Amino acid sequence: MRIGLCGGHRTGKTTLARAIAEKTGMPFLATSTSAVFQEYGLDPAKPMDFKTRLWIQQRVLNSATMSWHDAPTDFITDRTPIDFMAYTLGDIQGMTDVDFPDLEAYLNQCFTITNQFFSQLVVLQPAIPLIYEEGKAALNKAYIEHLNSVVLGLCHDERLQVAVTVIKRAVLALDERVACVMV
Repeated sequence: MRIGLCGGHRTGKTTLARAIAEKTGMPFLATSTSAVFQEYGLDPAKPMDFKTRLWIQQRVLNSATMSWHDAPTDFITDRTPIDFMAYTLGDIQGMTDVDFPDLEAYLNQCFTITNQFFSQLVVLQPAIPLIYEEGKAALNKAYIEHLNSVVLGLCHDERLQVAVTVIKRAVLALDERVACVMV
């Protein structure tokens, strides 16, 4: 089984992935989006134009895809292409200049990779207390809520052919979250 946790930042994806890996013995593949941003001299907490956003998200997708490609048969990871699409789409506003064919190609690539590498997605919604960490995306509750809505929408897109579990907001205890995934 290949499980991908998805959702906005600061929702507990990495903590939950590690707990499941420990309980099951399944390898945990950390996806370091921050490291990719840092490699290219960008800060994920700072605004960027959409062309730059799409460019860096493509680098993030490429990096993650390489680690999933080289992974064992079963694994759990703390990010998926659903997350990458959500952050990309989350930057679009009414007047954002978007090269739609480039965006559409990226979105289709993300769905294809998700369907290729994952058998289950688990969405973690905003619920746990927000704690600031250097080099991480902005702690803006409204933005995290916006990302959650985008993730939930993407998980219902007809291009996605992977089973999806949504952990309810009221489920905060780590052992209860693990149990939701292990059902």
